[in-house]
Amino acid sequence: MTEFTFTCAGVRADPYAAGPTLVFRLRVTASPGTRVHAMALRCQIRIEPARRDYVPAEAEGLADLFGERPRWGSTLQPVQFAQVPVMVPAFTGETETDVVVPCTYDLDIAATRYLNALTDGEVPLLMLFSGTAFTGSGGFRVEPVPWDLEAPFRMPVTAWQEMIEQHFPGCGWIRLPRDTMDELLAFRSRHALASWESTVRALLDAAGPTALQQHRDCVGAGLAGLAERTAQ
Repeated sequence: MTEFTFTCAGVRADPYAAGPTLVFRLRVTASPGTRVHAMALRCQIRIEPARRDYVPAEAEGLADLFGERPRWGSTLQPVQFAQVPVMVPAFTGETETDVVVPCTYDLDIAATRYLNALTDGEVPLLMLFSGTAFTGSGGFRVEPVPWDLEAPFRMPVTAWQEMIEQHFPGCGWIRLPRDTMDELLAFRSRHALASWESTVRALLDAAGPTALQQHRDCVGAGLAGLAERTAQ
């Protein structure tokens, strides 16, 4: 049985990808003298949040994921980041290949919310591998890649920030239900607004502080009435 080891040698943001994409450089080492015709891998990448410290601003941003800091002893559980296929071409001894990971800026995704909350430092990642290797000098044999093979890697937070800035410069992202989007689109069309920013700004300006306060008062009165009826 061929022995394999995996090491992550680095990561970069792909500036030419259609969407946010990180490219990890994976180093694969096989038993000395072993001819590997190809490897078909499955690579799972997860975040290990307990393996780093957090400044107060980061802790505040992570409260919705892990709760308040006193609870972190039990809540800082691994977060799934990605699961991608990797094809490794023929090599003998050692080779390097790219692991291409498409990403998202959807803040409803736990990994994105975690990464968005970090201001500096490194992201503790763990890359786990499985799959099939085709080896042999005269012909080939099929070998499983053991499930226990893994490669820890500390990704600079700047790699994530650079990737997001390439595709969403100076912007955030929000996901809305389809019917709400249809209403916003209709509002934008009726008022011939040039962008989504101007659409949301027009709605905020139309609401104004007075309208917002009236809304809060209405909600408060409704809750008070509900509490009174419940008490009766």
